[in-house]
Amino acid sequence: MSLPSSNLIAHARKASEPMANRETPFIYNEWYVAAFDDEVGRHLLARRLLGRRVVMYRTEAGEPVALEDRCAHRSFPLSRSHLQGDTIVCGYHGFRYDAAGDLIEVPSQKNCPRGIGVRRYPLVRQGPLLWIWLGEQALADPALIPHQAWIDDPAWACTSGYFHHPGNYVSLHENLMDLTHLSFLHANTIGTPDYASAPYKLDLKEGHYTLIREVVPTTLSPVWGKTTGLEGCASAARIATSEFLSPALHRVSVTFYDSAQPAEQRQQFHIRTAHILTPETANSLHYFIVHGRDFAQHDEALGDYMHEQLFAAFNEDVEGLGALEAALDDRDDHHYEISVASDAPAVATRMYLKKRADAERLHTSRKVG
Repeated sequence: MSLPSSNLIAHARKASEPMANRETPFIYNEWYVAAFDDEVGRHLLARRLLGRRVVMYRTEAGEPVALEDRCAHRSFPLSRSHLQGDTIVCGYHGFRYDAAGDLIEVPSQKNCPRGIGVRRYPLVRQGPLLWIWLGEQALADPALIPHQAWIDDPAWACTSGYFHHPGNYVSLHENLMDLTHLSFLHANTIGTPDYASAPYKLDLKEGHYTLIREVVPTTLSPVWGKTTGLEGCASAARIATSEFLSPALHRVSVTFYDSAQPAEQRQQFHIRTAHILTPETANSLHYFIVHGRDFAQHDEALGDYMHEQLFAAFNEDVEGLGALEAALDDRDDHHYEISVASDAPAVATRMYLKKRADAERLHTSRKVG
C-alpha cells in the first residue's frame, strides 16, 4: 500500500502492535549470505549463522560446500579438523565425512555405520556472494535468492566490504529504513543538515517497504560532491530510495544531479548499495556490503576514495548500533520507546519480521507436534 502523508502518523502508531526485536526468533526459511565467494577456498572456514555453527570449503572441482560444524561422534568442531581431498577428517577421533555430509570412515573399526552424518546446507553462488539456506531443505528454491543484477553488470563499478556488527539485525534494518539519522550520526561523513527534514514518500507493500527522500536543492557532502563534480553546487539534487527487500537484504539507491539545469540536459549520477544482513546471534551479525556506481567506472582513484569515505560512514553505523545494543542490555523495568511519523517504514518492516518469525515457529511446532 502507498500511504499519503496524512496517514503517516496513524501508521506509525501501529508500533504498539507486535514488532520484531532482538528477542524475536530468527527466520530460517530465507536465503542469507554466508560469505563472499572469494572467502571460501581449500581451507575450512567456520562461521556462526543464525545461531548455527557452519563450516565451509571448496571441493577440488571448485564447488562450495557448507556443512554443520559438528562431528556426529562427540560434537568436535569439524572446522578444527582438516581437509583431505573433498572430505573432512575430524581432528578428534578421525571420523571422515564426504562433501554431502555423510560419514564414510571410522578409523577404529572396519565397518562404517550407514545413515550417519551431518547436515549439508544448500549453498549457491550469485556473483560475488554465496547464499545459504538454513531452513527446511524442501523450500530452498534458488529462484528466491534476492540477487541484484547490477552487481554483475559491467556498466556498474563495484567494491565490497564486511563488518562483524555488534548489534541485532532488526536494529540495522530499522536504521536503513529511516535515513533521517544521516544528518546526525553521519554529520561528519555522508550526511547534511537538511537531509532529516526533507520531504519523503512511502510505498509500504507486504514484504517490500520503500522510502523515497528528495533533498532538493542541497549541497552535497564531499564524498558525493567530489566524485560527481557537483562539489559546492548549491542547486544539487539528492534523490535517495531505501528499500527492504528481504530479511537478508536492504538496498539504497541514490541519484545526483544539478537541479538548476533543464531536465533534458542534466547529467545524472547513480549509486547503489546492497546492505546484506546475516544474523550471527541475537546480539551480533555479519554485515556484508556491495557498493556500485554507474559513472567513472574506470577511475580507480575515485573508486578508492568513495570506498574509503563510505566505509568510514558505515563504521559509524556499526559503532552507533553497538552502543544502542549496550543501552538495551542496561534497560530497566521502566524502559519504553516511542515512534513518530518518519518511523512508518521501519515499523512496517519490524512488524513483517515478527509476523514471519511467528508463522515459521508455529509451523515448526505443528510439525514436531
